[in-house]
Amino acid sequence: MSPTSKPMALLASPDPALAQQLSPIFESLGFALRPMSSAAALLSVSDAYTGVEVILLDERLPGIHRGELLAALQDVGVRRHASIALITDGEMDEPATQRWLERLADGILEDIVPREAVREQWATHLLTLRRTAALQREVETMREAALRQVQNDRLTGTLNREAMLSALFRETDRVQRMSGSLCLLMVDIDDFGHWNAELGNVPCDELLNQVARRIEKLMRSYDLLGRIGNDEFLLALPGCSMVNAVMLAERLRAEIFAEPFAVDGLQIRLSACFGITSSRGRSPVVVLREAEQVLAAARLSGPDQIRTSKDASSEMREELLMNSPFVGVSLAF
Repeated sequence: MSPTSKPMALLASPDPALAQQLSPIFESLGFALRPMSSAAALLSVSDAYTGVEVILLDERLPGIHRGELLAALQDVGVRRHASIALITDGEMDEPATQRWLERLADGILEDIVPREAVREQWATHLLTLRRTAALQREVETMREAALRQVQNDRLTGTLNREAMLSALFRETDRVQRMSGSLCLLMVDIDDFGHWNAELGNVPCDELLNQVARRIEKLMRSYDLLGRIGNDEFLLALPGCSMVNAVMLAERLRAEIFAEPFAVDGLQIRLSACFGITSSRGRSPVVVLREAEQVLAAARLSGPDQIRTSKDASSEMREELLMNSPFVGVSLAF
């Protein structure tokens, strides 16, 4: 939401009269009110919740007492940046009153507002709701920063080995559910120990940073990159076939390591070996070990080698041989 735009409130209510009643009040208080006729309509805009500060739920929404809508709003992460208030008819039976008060005490709701609230009452409620939303956004920002510190490699900002393995378990679950594909591509910089001895730790740290930044420029938005060793990187490629993974490795070799790296006024030329394997829904521990074995074979044949695991199909081999020269690629079938 830009600094000049109005804060947004979403109203989920089956009663059009409620939106007509509240729209001029919210407009006078500097809010844009967007009415939704059902819980399903509210959930359908979950990708736009980042511009919303307040969500209003009408007690008259069908099924709202079962708590499913509140649970769904939790699942889509709306509470990370918005406050939720319930609009009630005022007169509720004791069990219903107790239920909503418990949800208020548990922090599942931020406020309960009577349906007949006037402008002055709404001004007070909205002030409280906005402050709560701002606090929730601040907490979420701090949580994300702390999570990055735990998950990310301190040197390159890529995922660390533990976070990468955790992400691979999630991706493997997806592969198993959807019968999709997932390839792992390991990158090991050739003879990096030589450069450590020659240049020292600080310049070599800068080299690793530059390698990571160049790799990231060639990644898709949903690819994952981690630093899993001193000079080793791992790419997880969801929805990527073995053929495309080999093509990416060749592109990395051509566009990243063919150009020198500038460090301390020097032009440093690096090369790397690549090991590629396919998940096929197997345990990430097994697949990662296989990728490491393939990379070790590439290093023995290296420098500047690309190798694949033995699970590559004959169709892949034929396609590679027919369509790509792949100079320096060694395929193990």
